[in-house]
Amino acid sequence: MQQLIKKALPLTAALVLGLTGLTAQAASSASSLASDSVGSSSTSIQKSSDSSSAATKVVQGDYTIIEMTTLAQQPDTLRLRLQAVAPLAPQEFFLLLPRAAAVRAQLAAGDRVQAQQRAYGLAFAAVTAQGAASPFFLVLDDAWYRELDSRAVSL
Repeated sequence: MQQLIKKALPLTAALVLGLTGLTAQAASSASSLASDSVGSSSTSIQKSSDSSSAATKVVQGDYTIIEMTTLAQQPDTLRLRLQAVAPLAPQEFFLLLPRAAAVRAQLAAGDRVQAQQRAYGLAFAAVTAQGAASPFFLVLDDAWYRELDSRAVSL
């Protein structure tokens, strides 16, 4: 358990500093930015209704944003319908993320995003027309995500 926590702390720091470009002086807003940039796999990934598989397995690669909708029950959450670009991976799924993360990444329907497998889950990046990738959201495996929860410590 301690090993997992030791691994999670650098991940959190990298997320905050890497995704937002923050300096140490701006660390006070890091917590809210991190919460806008991280989600758990069970709450952030949904299978498409057209999917024949019961499990939602996201394949590493490029996806096109087909549609962006606001969830009626959660107005601060967007649901992106993503479709694989590669013909060998005919896959479609939904990515749920905070509106703030999508706004910061300037995402729109028709844009391309990249999903990259990591030891801790999936990293999503917006891809420019020139091919440059800019990270905007991490989907952590549920076990990793639970380790990041704040817990009161008594001395």
